[in-house]
Amino acid sequence: MKPTGPFRVGADVGGTFTDVVLADAGGNVWTAKVPSTPPDFETAVLNGISRLLHGTAASGSEVAEVVHGTTVATNAILERRGALTALITTRGFRDVLELRRIRAPQMYDLFFQKPPELVERCLRFELGERLTARGEVLDEVDPNDLNRIARGLKEEKVESVAVCLLHAYAWPQHETLVGDYLRRNLPDVQISLSSEVLRERKEYERTATTVVNAYVRPVMRGYLAAMRSGLEALGIRSPLLIMQSAGGLTPEEEAARRPVYMLESGPAAGVLASQATARHLGLENVITLDMGGTTAKASLIEEGRVRYSPEYEVGASLSAGNRLTGGGGELIRAPSIDLAEVGSGGGSIAYLDGAGGLRVGPRSAGAVPGPACYSRGGEEPTVTDANVVLGYIRPGRLANGDIAIDPDAATSTVRDRIATPLGMDLLQAAEGIHRIANARTMRALRAVSTERGRDPREFVLMAFGGSGPVHAAGLARELHIRQVIVPPLPGLFSALGLLASGVEHHDVRSCLLFATDAEAASLERVRQELRQKMLDRFEAEGYAASRVALSWSADLRFQGQASEIRLELSGDPLDGPGIQALNEAFETEHQRLYGHRSDPENPTEIIAVRLVGQVAAPGREAGFRHGASAFAARSRRQAYFGSDYGVIDTPVVARSDLSGTARGPLLIDEYDSTIVVSPFMSVRRDEHGNVVMEVEDE
Repeated sequence: MKPTGPFRVGADVGGTFTDVVLADAGGNVWTAKVPSTPPDFETAVLNGISRLLHGTAASGSEVAEVVHGTTVATNAILERRGALTALITTRGFRDVLELRRIRAPQMYDLFFQKPPELVERCLRFELGERLTARGEVLDEVDPNDLNRIARGLKEEKVESVAVCLLHAYAWPQHETLVGDYLRRNLPDVQISLSSEVLRERKEYERTATTVVNAYVRPVMRGYLAAMRSGLEALGIRSPLLIMQSAGGLTPEEEAARRPVYMLESGPAAGVLASQATARHLGLENVITLDMGGTTAKASLIEEGRVRYSPEYEVGASLSAGNRLTGGGGELIRAPSIDLAEVGSGGGSIAYLDGAGGLRVGPRSAGAVPGPACYSRGGEEPTVTDANVVLGYIRPGRLANGDIAIDPDAATSTVRDRIATPLGMDLLQAAEGIHRIANARTMRALRAVSTERGRDPREFVLMAFGGSGPVHAAGLARELHIRQVIVPPLPGLFSALGLLASGVEHHDVRSCLLFATDAEAASLERVRQELRQKMLDRFEAEGYAASRVALSWSADLRFQGQASEIRLELSGDPLDGPGIQALNEAFETEHQRLYGHRSDPENPTEIIAVRLVGQVAAPGREAGFRHGASAFAARSRRQAYFGSDYGVIDTPVVARSDLSGTARGPLLIDEYDSTIVVSPFMSVRRDEHGNVVMEVEDE
């Protein structure tokens, strides 16, 4: 197949593999799956792009854009290897970052310890200044304080500074003054102002988010600079767009300035790809499972719509938004696709704890040294090693041939490290690792379904990622889900999702307005300010206003409440009937969530107005066709399906071999994964190339 430019490149970096796809103007796709290269993750991306350009005889000048999803910022937080960061705040608010919220991940854990702050106390500086909530100046910024702080920052060799002053979400003039001073006097230090990162009330959330942005900003800036240099060496000078946590793409300059909005960029792409696939198949309710080499991510698509979360945590044992408990990680008050994430993937290490119990994860073998079966220096047993022992993963070379599966190495490590110490049969030990990995993954699946009051039996499970199709059947059975869908190229599904996304920007403005006719004019002024700022932003990036679709929402509460409810707004001006409809919608939603409406004496307040601007590039709605030849797989393999079924001589086929409906057990070997069809399931391939598994009545 001869490719025709211009080309688009999608690159998704994972903890174990980096997935790169090249799409031409006709929707044909070429793929490369290469081992990740920590800590220089851009090396794997550039290697993958170079391999695809060489394989298709395309030139870098024909690449129109590079779309990228990365976990570089997230890894910097998890591994505590961000920049040396300082915090400047209003006098008296030095310890807001440490006090946090009164939350703990486990309610009755008497030994819970808060994670250490990203900014230690000696680097949290107090500034003599004060504004009221109405913007009145109580104390001007003290120049002597600024000089003292600047000297302290130089002495401590600080690399990045977060500035978060009281009431700067509404009145940013003091923050702007401080930022200008620091940028003049400390030109080599990255400065993050809370009024530029997050213009929302709530002091701790704003401070924590700004600090995280400052902590990862030098890391992200260095990574993107290395990426840009590598792309230019390949002859690619086209735009580099980065996926955001809330979906949608943003230019590399914005990603370098506000990396806190990019922390969940990789997982977001997979959810958006799932939504597009579900819409194409006419499915409204889907639970997504993205299980790769390091983590497992789950999300919910309900009535065809992706769920979003206003905040989430990074670094806890279960990272998720909209949870009653929290406090185990770094709080991020930034819009994101509502995901639950646990440390459970193919590279998760199995080990025996001090009491001799079998544990799996969250520590991962990653790409280096990787699972023992990769023969790259790994010696500890992993979930992938267990799946090789069980017969689920084929021996020999995988993907582009960079990694070869050694079954003897997998057998040795599972036997020596797990089975023999426990006095267990080898297959039972491997099955134990597989099932414990499933149990950990179930935490994420339940967090987005049953913990939200949703019945999983009413949803379809869409599984992707390199490990997702291996574990999907057992997870569906546990959740009593009847149908599992595995899309084409499941191991590169998130990379394809990158190519299906458009450019998107988010903005918010805090306010405190009553939802009354008298306040309608003030509300419209806020909206017009947001609208003009959004359109100016897109125009600066080369997008005409006519191409920008605007979506509005507002956060409302009854006066005196601490929490709010987010409702969508139309783009029409809010006149008398519009305000009345907004009040009615809020009270209806409040009654649905909390069981009661307010009395007439308690007015409704609008505390924030939000705007999302989107530009969908032409052609991104089209489907993709894989340009590589079909994987030839017909053979048989001994596979173990638990004590109920034992070892079965199992047929092995390629996806293209499926015709009609077949009954498990069956193994479907692919370029980037293996689909395990258990004995209690039937399987077929639909007209779009998706593998559809259904649990049969037992």
